[in-house]
Amino acid sequence: MSLAYSYPKSRFEPAVLVDLNSRAERERLSRSALMGFFKLAAAWQVRDDDARELLGGMSSSSYYDWKKNPDRVLEVDRITRISYLLGIYKALHILYGDKLADEWVHLPNTNLIFGGRTPLAYMLGGGLIAMQTVRKLLDARRGGL
Repeated sequence: MSLAYSYPKSRFEPAVLVDLNSRAERERLSRSALMGFFKLAAAWQVRDDDARELLGGMSSSSYYDWKKNPDRVLEVDRITRISYLLGIYKALHILYGDKLADEWVHLPNTNLIFGGRTPLAYMLGGGLIAMQTVRKLLDARRGGL
C-alpha cells in the first residue's frame, strides 16, 4: 500500500490557453473583441479620446475607421487590453446592478489602489498594468476575498 499523496481523480479539464502570438488566433478573436469593446465603451459612456487611450493610443481617424470596419487583425497588446476591460465589465455586472455597474468606472473610489481617483482615470494613467490590477480586484471581490 502506497502512502504517497496524490490528487483525487476529477473530471476537471483545464482550459486550453489561447496563443495570442498565433496570427490565426488573433484573426479569429479580433473582430469580436473590437465589437465587444465598442459596446463596452458605449455602455460606460467613455469619451472617444479615452476609448482610444484604453486601446493603447491611436489617432482619431484610425479609431473611427476601426469603428466602421472592425474586420482587422489586432496586435497582442490590444487584444489583451480588450480582454481585461471585458473581464472588468463582466465582473461589475455580476457584482452590481446594471446601472451601477456601468457607472462604476466614473465614480471616485476610496480603495487605496485608486487613491481617490475614478477607476477609469486610474486605468487611463496606468495602462495595461492598471487594467490588470482592476480586473484582479474585481475578480477577488467576486470570489468573496
